Amino acid sequence: MAAEQQKNKMSEYLAPGAFNIAPSYIQVGDKFARTIFLATYPRYLQTKWFSPVINLDRVFDISIFVLPKNTTTVLKQLRDQLSRLESQTMEEAAKGKVRDPILETAIQDIENLRDRLQQGTDKFFELGVYITIYENSLKELDETENKLRGMLEYQLVFPKVATFRMLEGFISTLPINDDRLNIHTSLNTEPLSSIFPFVSFDLTSHDGILYGINTHNNSLVLFDRFQLENYNAVVFGKSGGGKSYTVKLEILRSLIFGTQVLIIDPEDEYKYLAETVGGSPIKISITSDQHINPLDLPVPKQDESPADVFKSHILDLTGLLRLMLGELTPEENSILDEALIQTYAIKDITPDSNFTNATPPVLSDLQNILEGLTGAESMAIRLKKYTEGTFAGFLNMPTNVLLDNNLVVFSIRDMEEELRPIAMYSILNHIWTSVRRVQKKRLLIVDEAWWLMKYDIGADFLSNIAKRARKYYLGLTTISQDINDMLSTDKGKSIVTNSSMQILMKQSPAAIDIVQKTFNLTDGEKYYLLEARVGFGLFFVGQNHIGIRVLASYAEDQIITSDPRQILEIEKAKEEWAKLRS
Repeated sequence: MAAEQQKNKMSEYLAPGAFNIAPSYIQVGDKFARTIFLATYPRYLQTKWFSPVINLDRVFDISIFVLPKNTTTVLKQLRDQLSRLESQTMEEAAKGKVRDPILETAIQDIENLRDRLQQGTDKFFELGVYITIYENSLKELDETENKLRGMLEYQLVFPKVATFRMLEGFISTLPINDDRLNIHTSLNTEPLSSIFPFVSFDLTSHDGILYGINTHNNSLVLFDRFQLENYNAVVFGKSGGGKSYTVKLEILRSLIFGTQVLIIDPEDEYKYLAETVGGSPIKISITSDQHINPLDLPVPKQDESPADVFKSHILDLTGLLRLMLGELTPEENSILDEALIQTYAIKDITPDSNFTNATPPVLSDLQNILEGLTGAESMAIRLKKYTEGTFAGFLNMPTNVLLDNNLVVFSIRDMEEELRPIAMYSILNHIWTSVRRVQKKRLLIVDEAWWLMKYDIGADFLSNIAKRARKYYLGLTTISQDINDMLSTDKGKSIVTNSSMQILMKQSPAAIDIVQKTFNLTDGEKYYLLEARVGFGLFFVGQNHIGIRVLASYAEDQIITSDPRQILEIEKAKEEWAKLRS
């Protein structure tokens, strides 16, 4: 008696507050539900045809009932059906009618199926597939049903609503193995197997960092980008879509595993992160006392020839000087190459020498060489702006910046707009030089990369790093909101194709078409990116991609937020705490 009372009490706890049954829906508490069943199937079912339904971003229950049939009974039914079809064929032939290919195909299918059943290589089953969808209103219920219906009918699978049998449908999709609808379709093993296994995109591995939540199935997006074929990533999205937030969260979690992170920050977005975790914020501007000498030389590794390293460095340096000096004639290019070799020679640095501990020249040394060469007068005058003129404090000094911290942020916010591409190129060159000296696990973050991609020389340099980074255990992350500038060039597309990881956040209507074409998005994914909320997007790894929701803990959010209002609140709280302590 006590057990019965306890059971009734438990039922009261589990039962909904209200339950209303209508012909085409039921109301369970505040939710509306509708059950549909799969009524007819095409002649052929493709593998994974049920995958889009399983991965649909809606709340629903699915029940699949598979009942084996007696082979002897099936063979008898097939024999009777075959007799009727053959009789119909002979009757139409006697009347002089043209042969019916539908009848011939049906006869052939039955004959093949009878052979397989008789040989024991196939079996027959009754299949019932019921889907109960849940929404907050009847309007949303209709919209979800239409979406589900469209996905199925596209594959010639036709569903029907269990009209006047909503209660039976609801009970049939509860996890109690009770088929109240009892609506089945006869299928043999092969088409039945196409519904299994359920295919749900999953990007979870046994190690790595957490990138977010899979919006398809709420699993964790957890993996290590350094286990992919290359370690590069691209992040595209409009301003305010959550690009920097996503990247900063990856940075914070990567630091835990000892990865060194180097950042080029055009808008001072990473300064607070660097200060909080004990990183090194480096300010690069005309008036800054922190300098980078673009003429610094990389140190050859054991398996590298000093001459090859020297020539590669000269090519990179030539690219920077072309950004600084503007377009050069073929004659000026040749003279500049000779001038650079002579500039290093005055410091006893030659392609075949050991320049590991040599003191490199500076730009003013190059200017002195140019002034003494015939045909270099124009280049010397243009270079003077960076050695003696307005921009003299920018590049014409020995390097006093160290990259020994696990997080180094190069801020160029205070750099004049026309100098930003030059500053980004110079910083990248300096980082690339350092990366080649000592190999360790690193991430290089280039925010607002479109500044550099606007120039062919800058695009070439960044593309070259993307192609070669893996050899030096470096992962390049390229971030941009101006997607048209990034993807409208071959070099921009090369960076994308050489990135195993790609993240697309909310997109603007002006850029969505080129994004759809570049990443082969469906129309559904296109509209998803147009309407995505902050922190939501598409996450590509290799051949797979999923919807992702970037999720940070409260402590992480306080460190990586880019919301100006939230930052002001944090600063205010810090000031109040400082007053209390004093």
